[in-house]
Amino acid sequence: MDINEKLTILADSAKYDVSCSSSGKTNKNYSIIGNSSPSGCCHSFSEDGRCISLLKVLFTNYCINDCKYCHCRSSNDIPRAAFTPRELAELFINFYKRNYVEGLFLSSGIVKSPDYTAELLLETLILIRREYGFAGYIHVKAIPGADPRLIYRLGLLADRMSANIELPSEQSLKLLAPQKSREKVLAPIRQIQTGITANREELTLYRHAPKFVPAGQSTQMIVGATDDSDYKIIRLTEGLYNKFSLKRVYFSAYVPIGTHPALPKTAPPLLREHRLYQADWLLRFYGFKAEEILSEDKPFLDPLLDPKCNWAMNNLHLFPVEVNTAPYEMLLRVPGIGVKSAKRIMMSRRGTRLDFDSLKRLGVVMKRAAYFVTCNGKYMYSALKMEHNFIYNSLTASLPPKAAENPTQLSLFTPAPLLLN
Repeated sequence: MDINEKLTILADSAKYDVSCSSSGKTNKNYSIIGNSSPSGCCHSFSEDGRCISLLKVLFTNYCINDCKYCHCRSSNDIPRAAFTPRELAELFINFYKRNYVEGLFLSSGIVKSPDYTAELLLETLILIRREYGFAGYIHVKAIPGADPRLIYRLGLLADRMSANIELPSEQSLKLLAPQKSREKVLAPIRQIQTGITANREELTLYRHAPKFVPAGQSTQMIVGATDDSDYKIIRLTEGLYNKFSLKRVYFSAYVPIGTHPALPKTAPPLLREHRLYQADWLLRFYGFKAEEILSEDKPFLDPLLDPKCNWAMNNLHLFPVEVNTAPYEMLLRVPGIGVKSAKRIMMSRRGTRLDFDSLKRLGVVMKRAAYFVTCNGKYMYSALKMEHNFIYNSLTASLPPKAAENPTQLSLFTPAPLLLN
């Protein structure tokens, strides 16, 4: 099998791992060489916030595990391939020199043993960093069950590492991935976080100390493969942020590729994945707690309303908010007001009284915020009522008629009209 066939197989297998940002758009900034559309290219963000294109590929899709939800499971009849460390290092460097990519996202199935697989990844990174002298962005997956010393050595060569949670509960792991356990999954995450903390202390004492995973770590959860609720997923997400200081938790809507009777036959609506990302945003940037977003009585996110609007609808006693006097923390909780617009409001009202035209200029989305704010004691429209059904119907009035029955991913484009002969 030649290198191009290996790349096609292993880049296609890597698409199921979403624990780095991905877009698949063509980079129009470069008109002569370099294209991020072919399989194997995605986008992520470096330590300093730059968006960079990555070669996203598996080292191998051979795997000794038989996780029922996984494309690369040992029982799945798919084409198999594996790079050698030298092949993958040369392939990546050639792509980089041709301006196809700026960095590498490297994952792998587990072949022979976790330690053996981690050693192959380590050898690849050593070639890229030390022999070829590449100093750019590398994201590598930590192999669950590998020796902690191998994980640490990988962390010294990578900018970011990730270890996937995969499923939100231990019961789900026992059912669909019996070779894994909660402790095995969390062990590399815990070790990476310990290494990052220790490295920060080293750098304060000796600024030339080698950096360990300077861009932090992330993880991924599969949504819809089991009956775990959004509430359970959001609580786990909050715990991961608080305990392990993760940079991101990624959610991946389950793709029906397994035959286990416990797996669903159809994919969950992608809108559910979208709502979970919105809830994740509230946890990271808006000061929300998981218990404020969902509860055991209401364990699933509303497909028609984003989580922030849904929270506001459940707490109408806190509204309306007077934008000229409200504290920053409360402004952040108003639907239609984001982090930037809340900061702009705080700055602007130092020297003037704000009105609704001012809020529009500051970036507030008034089609949502109008129901929850007042300016100088007045609503934007005199007909507005602080009443649940009125606000809910107004916010959902522009949605398609059957959105509640079949919530799917929103489209950027309207269907093309039928042409009649």
